[in-house]
Amino acid sequence: MRKGKDIGDYIVTFRGQGNDVTVDLKTDIMVKVPIIGVSAYSFRQTSTESWRNGHLAGLTSRKDDNGTPHDIKVGATSLVPASLWNADLLGSAQLLNTIDGSTDAIRVSNLGNESIATGSGAVQATHYAVRGGLERDLWYANGSLVHVRFFAEDGSQVDYVLR
Repeated sequence: MRKGKDIGDYIVTFRGQGNDVTVDLKTDIMVKVPIIGVSAYSFRQTSTESWRNGHLAGLTSRKDDNGTPHDIKVGATSLVPASLWNADLLGSAQLLNTIDGSTDAIRVSNLGNESIATGSGAVQATHYAVRGGLERDLWYANGSLVHVRFFAEDGSQVDYVLR
């Protein structure tokens, strides 16, 4: 959501079982110019994370940032990807940047419990501020991501709201 309007989707899908899990992530965002409805900005990213025994075994990602493509492929690493779904990032000092494959230094602050809106009503969640190479406010309820907030390059607030 940006300026009260739905601008896209962030979809996380889990496959596998036991010690081997594959996580497919898809982000599809399009911001349109008001009134004329022409696309002013688009961002699309598809990523696949392979997890074995709770550790990242590999990641591939393809993005199109307003017409500029970028692909990465990363093997096994102890870094947690900055894909946000995994609450393990809260205990990390560094994250794997899923857009360019670099390492982002972060610090995380617990801002306490809050009621946060979701598509199926308000839930109690813990609010975390992530700062540094990644600037996000994240809300997790029982270890699951339920809300994301950040500021776009134009200063507008963007919220990912759990449906």
